[in-house]
Amino acid sequence: MNDRISITPTVCHGKPVIAGTRVLVSTLLGALAGGDTVEMLLEDYPGVTREDIAAALEFASELSDFQESNYEAVA
Repeated sequence: MNDRISITPTVCHGKPVIAGTRVLVSTLLGALAGGDTVEMLLEDYPGVTREDIAAALEFASELSDFQESNYEAVA
């Protein structure tokens, strides 16, 4: 989905992380939702860049942009 986001079964139980780190995408998103600023995240997670945070937001956006499709049951 994004080259900055990694999903590997052997890293953090397969949860999405910032590539090359063990920083969970959900941790970054939760911190932002809780009121932390990008600057605070950069200070708290030295291996994370602005581009990584933007990628995490893009990842969440893509996951939440689902559409329901109606289908006809075939007997």
